[in-house]
Amino acid sequence: MSKRRGSFITFEGIDGSGKTTQARRVADLLGAAGLDVVLFRDPGGTVVGEQIRAILLDSTYATMSDACELLLYEASRAQLVSEAIRPALERASVVVCDRYFDSTYAYQHGGRGLDEDLVRRCNELGSCGVVPDLTLVLDLDVSTALMRTEGRDPDRLEAEGLHFQERIRESYLRLAKCEPARVRVVDGDAGEDEVFSHVVTQLVEACPQFCSALGEDARPSS
Repeated sequence: MSKRRGSFITFEGIDGSGKTTQARRVADLLGAAGLDVVLFRDPGGTVVGEQIRAILLDSTYATMSDACELLLYEASRAQLVSEAIRPALERASVVVCDRYFDSTYAYQHGGRGLDEDLVRRCNELGSCGVVPDLTLVLDLDVSTALMRTEGRDPDRLEAEGLHFQERIRESYLRLAKCEPARVRVVDGDAGEDEVFSHVVTQLVEACPQFCSALGEDARPSS
């Protein structure tokens, strides 16, 4: 992306990890600091993507094949990148995204068991070559995460249960070991404010360009 001037931050984690809350809080924080920030979710974020999201999460489609699921995620992502993410980065915005291609790696490779190389190639196509500058994985014990989601109707993937989520968590942790410069793990087993503090610490360590906007209090200690 020769015209890319903005920053791209993604949030990942198993269902119930708190990633959606933390993505919103980071977007609000950077926006309040005067930066041009846009917040998206994947799948979704566009008219086409939201239609695909509805299909993917609808428990009515319990018989959906793994290959169909994978391709629907990539189709939604390709539209999101071309219609929204790439233009935002080219105009120097900060893009914050709730899930991105690492979710597909964790869920479709780790969870479903699809071939790793196949999933990576599909991710390259669906992301149109746009890679996050920083990915924050909110890590949490699966049993704790499931307790957080009690009381709400599970979507099609949440309904897969404990062992499915455990495979996903393992995939995220493996990914962080393989790509430590981009993928950073944040302990999600704490109060929302404490987790947010750790998120901001990781953010300014990985993206020091935000220090001037956020002030000296956000600068990591040496």
